[in-house]
Amino acid sequence: MFSGLLDAIFGGLSNGSVLLLAALGLAIVFGLMGVINMAHGELMMLGAYTTVVVQNALKGTPLFDFYIFPAILAAFIVTALFGLVLERGVVRFLYGRPLETLLATWGVSLILQQFVRSVSWQFVIGIGVFCAVFFGIQLLFSKTPLSDRMLQNRLLSIGALGLDALLSAAAAFVVTQLTGVLGLQILLAIGVLVLLGYRSWKSLPQRNEDWIGERLSRIAFIAAAALAWNISDYWGKVQTTWVRPWFGNQGQNVTAPTWLRGRWDIQIGDIQSGLPYRDAFIIVLSLAALTAVYLFLNKTDWGLRIRSVTQNRGMSACLGIPTERVDALTFALGSGLAGIAGCAVSLLGSVSANTGQTYIVDTFMVVVVGGVGKLVGSIVAALVLGVSNYIIGSGSLVTLFKPIAPVSGFFEFFSTISMAKVLVFALIIVFLQIRPAGLFPQKGRTVDA
Repeated sequence: MFSGLLDAIFGGLSNGSVLLLAALGLAIVFGLMGVINMAHGELMMLGAYTTVVVQNALKGTPLFDFYIFPAILAAFIVTALFGLVLERGVVRFLYGRPLETLLATWGVSLILQQFVRSVSWQFVIGIGVFCAVFFGIQLLFSKTPLSDRMLQNRLLSIGALGLDALLSAAAAFVVTQLTGVLGLQILLAIGVLVLLGYRSWKSLPQRNEDWIGERLSRIAFIAAAALAWNISDYWGKVQTTWVRPWFGNQGQNVTAPTWLRGRWDIQIGDIQSGLPYRDAFIIVLSLAALTAVYLFLNKTDWGLRIRSVTQNRGMSACLGIPTERVDALTFALGSGLAGIAGCAVSLLGSVSANTGQTYIVDTFMVVVVGGVGKLVGSIVAALVLGVSNYIIGSGSLVTLFKPIAPVSGFFEFFSTISMAKVLVFALIIVFLQIRPAGLFPQKGRTVDA
């Protein structure tokens, strides 16, 4: 009876360790920037898929038995870089607007889910061509001085004429595709060209470098999209295997290294139990990540800056701390921790596009119950929630309370994974009625709007 309970506790500690890894990044990001990152689960998924890629890359080599270590490093780097791009490209424009941030990151999570289902060589070629052309044109024109006024005016005129012609052709093409009437194509092209030409002539006095930069961005976007579409379509016809998705909808299995198979037998009096090496590795991994985060935040200059910005952003900026760089670094760090969590998750089951969704709700619960922005609270909450879910869902309490029929029947009703979550969430709601700020509430001002 007690051996089953001990097994459940060990399994719960492993589950809680995964939650702790995921919640650490979320707690740091929310504590510093007040950003509710709904894409955090998908960052875990990216970490899990990175593990799959590293495993397949090292399969059949002497290093395969140790692939988990480069996989952890690769998962951290890939998700940290993606988090950096996400912060610089999307989140930094939405600071102080929590609802917009929530919706934007939710949209990113949906894009990432579909991305891993659809990604193929053809898709990668298209994205690569688009990025090379679009950012190449932007970089080329940003390096070109337009100090000569005559040359500037000529370039403005040529750019405006080219853009108007391009927009006219695009509008005509779309209408022809929709209606199938060729006459409308010519009439519409002429009409749009005249309209845009009149608009350009009216805006002639206001033309400056910003104006031409905006127009060139539009031209670059259209040209890059058209070129990427045609090149990827061409290679898809030449190499038909390149159209096939890398992962698709089916789950990807990760094989644990041989030294992580088996279990460590434990004897406590008459109680016999065992801790699987895989679960022990996940617990050690989370402790190592926790120690690294603690040392980074407390023993490094950038950690000091992060804690300073967390406590008072305005005063930190006045003292010369680059708050924008601190935000970017913090978001990348939190994303990297999510990637490590994804690597750990890949050892527990198959990896799919929905992997992150399985853990994201529990991760948010850990942050809320522990206290927003408090790492100690996240540690305690992750272990409590992980162990509680596992013990209730595994039915260990049914066996433990078998002599007491009403209690045993109560826990039997909740002795499945989904029903155990229902009971735990109900208990969380009751707990938050008593302590709405969580186990360890933040003191003082933590987030500036």
